[in-house]
Amino acid sequence: MDDLLERVRAMPCGRRLLEAAAGADGIHLTGGAVRDLLLGREPRELDVVVEGDLAALADQLGEVEAVHERFGTATVRAGDCRWDLAAARAEHYAHPGALPAVRPASIEQDLLRRDVTVNAFALELASGELRAVEHAREDLEAGRLRVLHVASFSDDPTRLWRIARYAARLGFELEAQTARLAEQAVAAGALATVSGARIGNELRLAVREPDPIAALQAAAGLGLAPWLVPDRGRATVALELLAPGEGRADLAVLGASLAGPVQDIDALLADLDFPASERAVLRACVAADELALAANAATRPSELARVLRGVPVEAAAIAGAAQAGAAVRRWLHELRPVRLAITGDDLIAAGVPEGPEIGRRLEATLDRRLDGELERGRDAELSAALR
Repeated sequence: MDDLLERVRAMPCGRRLLEAAAGADGIHLTGGAVRDLLLGREPRELDVVVEGDLAALADQLGEVEAVHERFGTATVRAGDCRWDLAAARAEHYAHPGALPAVRPASIEQDLLRRDVTVNAFALELASGELRAVEHAREDLEAGRLRVLHVASFSDDPTRLWRIARYAARLGFELEAQTARLAEQAVAAGALATVSGARIGNELRLAVREPDPIAALQAAAGLGLAPWLVPDRGRATVALELLAPGEGRADLAVLGASLAGPVQDIDALLADLDFPASERAVLRACVAADELALAANAATRPSELARVLRGVPVEAAAIAGAAQAGAAVRRWLHELRPVRLAITGDDLIAAGVPEGPEIGRRLEATLDRRLDGELERGRDAELSAALR
């Protein structure tokens, strides 16, 4: 497998890893990195399993950013490079949904704890030897996702979310028995055995995929989230309406895909451990259709501004993507970018006392600008604000 090692060496972070591992046996590039190399793709991350002294490799690579002693793992950074290191281990689940108890093991045993066969590859960096579990090579060639054992989804139900992400990212299909096991696990309520925070983390990873809409569609197709109704057309238009550098694409995609009463969605997101700031954005996104109707009822630009001012830009973009979103699109394209030439400092310098009155005068002046009642320019705006 010299070709694989050369491809690792061709990556700056891969070359540094090979240099740090030089002369040591039992250091393996594993999981998705090897899978992607075999598929001719650039790996998204470099996961390393060590049969031996993990700390010594970490010291050679760079700065240790995080250590999880319970699982024998560490994250190391050097410049733009990041490596996730783990001691070779086997896992045991005390009960369905529990975090695993781990013990030292061989690389062969380590591969058997993986989620799907196409992630159960290990490339030893010293010898170039490639190891794989049964079916891994044939499943990779066939574009197939297969779990390694029948209790996989009950042991760790978050694997249901992971196979949805893999299916979307790789364009792979679930192997027949794996599809049946997934259906059975969902029907048996397997996801209820893990914390909301763990599910929330999987959802966040899904909306950060290269094609987040496909990832959410795959999750919805597996029945993982009845509150998800992904709409590629709506989400795509919403993303197009976000001004460059404004808003968060992940929240816009998720907001365009949530379905249900605002209060129910907010409670769900709280259980999934979304922070209050993100829940506020997503609440507004869920109410985007009502927002579009309210915007359409405005008869003047200033009225439209009063409806949409302060609305999270992600929610406005989703409202603009609705069939009734013409008024919102006008706000986003034409009216929202309008700015006054004056500021609160100008009003204070002209004698207006500091306080809420400053904001009220600026907003009223901007409304007149939007309605075409003021000429452009600082003098006209200052005169109007002082009146």
